[in-house]
Amino acid sequence: MTGAVRVDRAERVSIDEVDEVTELALAAGTADGVAPLSEPFDLRLRHGGTDALHLLARAGTVLVGYAQLDTAGAEAELVVHPAYRRRGIGRALLDAVLAEVPDAPLRMWAHGDHPSATALGYPAGLRRYRVLWQYRRDLLEPVAEPVWPAGVRVRPFEPGVDEDAWLGVNARAFADHPDQGRWTRDDLLAREHEPWFDPAGFLLAEDATGALVGFHWTKVHDEGQRQVGEVYVLGIDPDAQGGGLGAALTAAGLRYLRDTRDLDQVLLYVDEDNPRAVALYRKLGFVQWVTDVAFHRTR
Repeated sequence: MTGAVRVDRAERVSIDEVDEVTELALAAGTADGVAPLSEPFDLRLRHGGTDALHLLARAGTVLVGYAQLDTAGAEAELVVHPAYRRRGIGRALLDAVLAEVPDAPLRMWAHGDHPSATALGYPAGLRRYRVLWQYRRDLLEPVAEPVWPAGVRVRPFEPGVDEDAWLGVNARAFADHPDQGRWTRDDLLAREHEPWFDPAGFLLAEDATGALVGFHWTKVHDEGQRQVGEVYVLGIDPDAQGGGLGAALTAAGLRYLRDTRDLDQVLLYVDEDNPRAVALYRKLGFVQWVTDVAFHRTR
């Protein structure tokens, strides 16, 4: 089958190609129960970017697989249409990705931790190194009243005003995080222009001096025929940690999603090796739902 498939390389994709990839990803997500492309890759697909390389696998004129390489971060994701799996298409896409960065570090995500990802990656020298858990919580269960540290006030994010302050706290809060801590102004502005962006649900916590000390950015997205809330990014300035601000901001965001957005379920993502955050979320009633795994090249 691999001989009948060609892999086209493109630094930019057309509107029609974006639609094709979106349909392919939807088919894969429906079959697997988890979206195959994470948000950064989806944004680069739809909006472009100088650091994105697209690899499109076709059988004749039919798009049967897609991979995207973030050339700046040496990170990639790929997906094969469910109707065309077990025919060597995933390996052809992976080989094309590896050929683009033969000597550089490479990370690849497997959303849902399917055994096929390990079977594909191991022969190519890719090994598991990071586990990201999705946790969920029923918002019909009680949500505690936020208890704020002395002097703290909370207000919504104001576009055009709060970007620099937020980027500073985000960088400090996630200084050791491989993805979130590298966000730039362009990354933030791209999300501000997304249809789901809701500044009222982007909660900023300021201390008595007016300095930003933490935030809870909530998100609402479609999941089939329903909408689900998300603890999109929760961050506390290192100097403000340990005083209960994280728990208070989490509770405030959950109440916003429940009371203002009228949602009954919320999700979040947390690294397996972040026991402090895992303990907080479990205490607040979250339970493990889905596992994503990152692989990196060891040879």
